[in-house]
Amino acid sequence: MDDTDLLKRITINPVIFGGKPIIRGMRIKVENILALLEQGVTIQELLEEYPDLELDDIRACLAFARALVANESIEAINSEAAQ
Repeated sequence: MDDTDLLKRITINPVIFGGKPIIRGMRIKVENILALLEQGVTIQELLEEYPDLELDDIRACLAFARALVANESIEAINSEAAQ
């Protein structure tokens, strides 16, 4: 799965966490996953802690962070309108 496909897993909805990037519309923030990885939580531990999370969701978080740091386009992210 390439970065464009991975980034499609990240969504932004203004009514969920004030529009912060989340994973596949779930109430799991990208920043939380990145923070847990930073603290040393393993990918396996994340998958066990969040049973709805998939390996590609974690990869999507990393792709999102890399794209932001590299100042690259993140157009693939699905921005949902407020309802």
